[in-house]
Amino acid sequence: MKWMDPHRLVLASRSPRRRQLLAQMGLDLEILPANVDETMAPGRSPAAYVKILAEKKAAAVMQQRQQAWVLGADTIVVRDRDVLNKPRDPDEAVFMLEQLSGRTHSVFTGYAAGRHADGILVSRAVETRVVFRALTRQEILWYTGTSEPYDKAGGYAVQGLGAFLVKEIQGSWSNVVGLPVCEVIQTLVSLGAIQFQGHVP
Repeated sequence: MKWMDPHRLVLASRSPRRRQLLAQMGLDLEILPANVDETMAPGRSPAAYVKILAEKKAAAVMQQRQQAWVLGADTIVVRDRDVLNKPRDPDEAVFMLEQLSGRTHSVFTGYAAGRHADGILVSRAVETRVVFRALTRQEILWYTGTSEPYDKAGGYAVQGLGAFLVKEIQGSWSNVVGLPVCEVIQTLVSLGAIQFQGHVP
């Protein structure tokens, strides 16, 4: 892909997984994490929450990089109505996996893209349903004994060792990793932030 704008895309996130997903698409990135309050307001739906938070992250960085296209995102894992954040310790990681075992949960990612100079900011939330197989106690203890669960919402990484936990994914796989690549690229193209370059036969 080729940038129409001379500035690189600014990713308002410190997530190495989002950076990797976008880098795999050939996008030139500047990483500038946003420092915003991530407290979830009462009464907000998960989709509304991640969308609003992505907008806040993008808007904060857009003030600093006014000529560049900025992308903000946020991901949460929801089982029934409970939001599962990043586990703080092995006990919490074990508890989360016990809650997810043999059940279906949702992963919501909100993303927002915009450029301050043009007064543009658009956002969307994407939901993916994830089905876990029934896990044994031994499997849970083994997995939580690795370093993988502790910087991941919901306490697992579908793109890593945690792939063995997941029986089925209904929707975007990359959304579970942290960014719905199909939808994000479509949005960036529609905004004119990027364009495909190549010869048409």
